[in-house]
Amino acid sequence: MSVGSGCLEGVNFLGPKSENADWLRSEFDGVLEQWFDWRRALFSSDPSPVPEALRLTPEFRTEQDALSKKVRELSDMMTGEVPKYTPRYIGHMVSELSVPALLGHFVALLHNPNNTSRDVARVSGRVEDEAISMLAGMVGFDPAQAQGHFTGGGTLANFESVWRARYRMDHFLALGLCIAEKTGEPFDPVEFAHLGWDAYQALVAAHDVSDAELRNASGVLGNPFQVAARVSRASGREWAGPVLLVPGNKHFSWQKAANVFGLGEEAFWAVALDRQGRLDPSALAEAIERAFADGRPVLAVVSVAGTTEAGEIDPVDEVCDRLDAWRRRGRDIWHHVDAAWGGFLCSMLGGDASRVLSGHAGKALAAIRRANSVTLDPHKLGYVPYACGAFLVRDKVSYANSIFSAPYIDRAAPDDRWMVTLEGSRSGSGAAAVWLTGKTLTFGADRFGEIMAGTLESRAYFKQALLSGSELVRILEPTDSNILCFSLAREGEGLAASNARTRRVFEAFAADPEFSVSRTELSVTNYGSLIDAHLEQYGGQADSQSLVLIRCVFMNPFWRDPGVRAALMPRFLERLEMHMN
Repeated sequence: MSVGSGCLEGVNFLGPKSENADWLRSEFDGVLEQWFDWRRALFSSDPSPVPEALRLTPEFRTEQDALSKKVRELSDMMTGEVPKYTPRYIGHMVSELSVPALLGHFVALLHNPNNTSRDVARVSGRVEDEAISMLAGMVGFDPAQAQGHFTGGGTLANFESVWRARYRMDHFLALGLCIAEKTGEPFDPVEFAHLGWDAYQALVAAHDVSDAELRNASGVLGNPFQVAARVSRASGREWAGPVLLVPGNKHFSWQKAANVFGLGEEAFWAVALDRQGRLDPSALAEAIERAFADGRPVLAVVSVAGTTEAGEIDPVDEVCDRLDAWRRRGRDIWHHVDAAWGGFLCSMLGGDASRVLSGHAGKALAAIRRANSVTLDPHKLGYVPYACGAFLVRDKVSYANSIFSAPYIDRAAPDDRWMVTLEGSRSGSGAAAVWLTGKTLTFGADRFGEIMAGTLESRAYFKQALLSGSELVRILEPTDSNILCFSLAREGEGLAASNARTRRVFEAFAADPEFSVSRTELSVTNYGSLIDAHLEQYGGQADSQSLVLIRCVFMNPFWRDPGVRAALMPRFLERLEMHMN
C-alpha cells in the first residue's frame, strides 16, 4: 500500500505538539485494560492477597499517595530532559519514537519476558524470531536462512560478530595444528585460518581428527599461551595471532572488542580512508597482504554503513569483491558490516524511495547481503526505544559459536538463544517494538523506506539552505546519508582559525535553547585525505591536526513537512548568523 508523504509520518508518530494524543491514549488504555482483564481471568479462583478491605485502609492509601507523589516528581524532573522529539533537535542519533515501536515496547514490557529462554518467553521468543526475519529481509538476507538476535545495542552486536569469527578461526587453526602434530607436515596458520567450513569438514574426515583432539588444540577452550607455543613450534615462526581490520572511521566498540577478546590493541589495524572519508579498498588489499606476509590471519574485515561522525557509507560492494577474490584463492575471510546507523536505509532499496540515494550508497547498501554478519541499531533509525540493537548473520553456519550449559534451564528448546548470545538475560521489548513496526509500517520501500527517504531529502534541503544563507558554511562532502557536517571558514583561512570559529559557534548553540546540534572532530591521523579535500573547497590551510565540525542529524521525520521547514530554517540561519558575530 502506497501512502502519500506526510501521512506516514503523521499517523505513525505522536507529533511534536502531541497531535495524536487522544488516539495514542486510547491505545494505551486498551492495552492496559486487556492486561488487567487477562490477570483477572487467569486462575480466577485463587484468593486475592490484596482484598478490598486492605485497599480501603488508611495505611494502604497513604502508601499509594506517597508513590503517586514520587511518580509526579519523576515526571516533573523528566520535563527538564533534552526535548529530542522536536524537529529543533538535530544533535545526535536519537529522535521521536514511532507509535508502533512505543506500543510494541509497552505491550511487551507489561509481560516482562526474558528472551533468554522459551521457558520464560514462549511467545516473546517467537516474536523475536519473526522480527529478526523482517530485519534480515530488509538488509537482503534470505529470511528463511538468516539467524540472529536482539542485543543491548550496537556495541554488543559488534562483539557478537567477533565472537563468531573467532569461533570459526579457532576451529580451523586447531585442525591445522592437529594435522601438523600428527603428520609432521609444515603448518601454515594463515592457510588453515581461512579454510572455510567445507574444506574444514573434508580435512577432519580425511585425517580422522576427533573432537577431543580439536579441543586440546583450541586456543579458546584450552590454555591460549600453551596453544600459541605449539603453533609457533609447528609453524617454525613465532605466532603473533590474528588481526582485526577496521576502517579509520571505526566506532569505539571495535577497539573495545580487541581488548575484551584478548587480541591486544596491537592486533587492531586501522585501514586508511580515501578522500571521501570511506574505507579505501586498495589500502584494505595492502593490509591483508601485509598481515599474510607477517604470518597473521585476518580475523575479520569490518566495513561501515553509516559512520557515527558524518554518516559516510563505505564501499561495501568493493570490499565484498576483494574478499570474494581471496575466497576463490582458498582464503575465506569473515566480513562484518557495522550498519548500526545506515542499515535501515536498506529499506529504500527496490522502490521509488531509492531515488534519494547516490549511486555509491545504493550499491554499497545492496551489497550488505553478501557479508557474513551485520549490526543494526533499531533504537536509532528504527525509531525504537532504547536499548535495542540487533545482530544478524546470513545463515545458520555463520551463527555457530561456543556452546555453554546452564543446569537451571533444564528444558531448553532447540531454538533457545541463551547458549549462543553474549548477554544472558535479554528483554523482549525491543523485539516486540521492531515486530509491531514491521507488521504495520513494514520495512519496504513504499512505507518505512519512504520515511527514510524523507530524512535524506531533509538533509539535502538543509544543505542547500545553509549554502545559500551563509558564505562561511563549508559542507563536509560527501553526504552519503542523513547526517550533515559543516565548518565555518573564510576563503584561504587556516584550519586553526576556522576550527576556533566553528567551536565557538557550537558552544553558542549548546547554550541556546532554540536548536540542538552536535560537534565532531576529525583527526588528521584517521581522516587526513578527507580533510585535505575539505580544505581544497576554499583554499584553506592545513595548520592544525584536526577538523572541527558542527554536526546535524536529520532523523526527525517532521523535517520533511513544508510548514516545519518554512518556520525553522530561517530561524536556524538567524541563530547561526547571530552566533558567528
